Amino acid sequence: MNKYKVMTIIGARPQFIKAAIVSKHLAKKKYLTEIIVHTGQHFNKNMSNIFFTQLNIPSPKYLLKTGGGKHNKMISAIIYEVDKIIELEKPSLILVYGDTNSTLAGALAAKKAN
Repeated sequence: MNKYKVMTIIGARPQFIKAAIVSKHLAKKKYLTEIIVHTGQHFNKNMSNIFFTQLNIPSPKYLLKTGGGKHNKMISAIIYEVDKIIELEKPSLILVYGDTNSTLAGALAAKKAN
């Protein structure tokens, strides 16, 4: 059986909380593989790592270092890096959550990749 790849793009606290619930359900599906991409928008321990630990979110396969700096620079860096990952992984579906820089950049990269 071929597995479908679901790419989850997250980068900020509200997204970690939402993804925790969805990731738990995705893990139960034998025909799905989740690929977590952490954009690094929130990157310090209290805004990122603690949520992965406390909410039992699987470790990201990709951890981008795009946090900090001006918003336009962050968004363009996320689009650039996520675009490369999409090309490499060829996911069947891409999930983005919320209304953050990571969401905007992830949605633009996903749309560009159809």
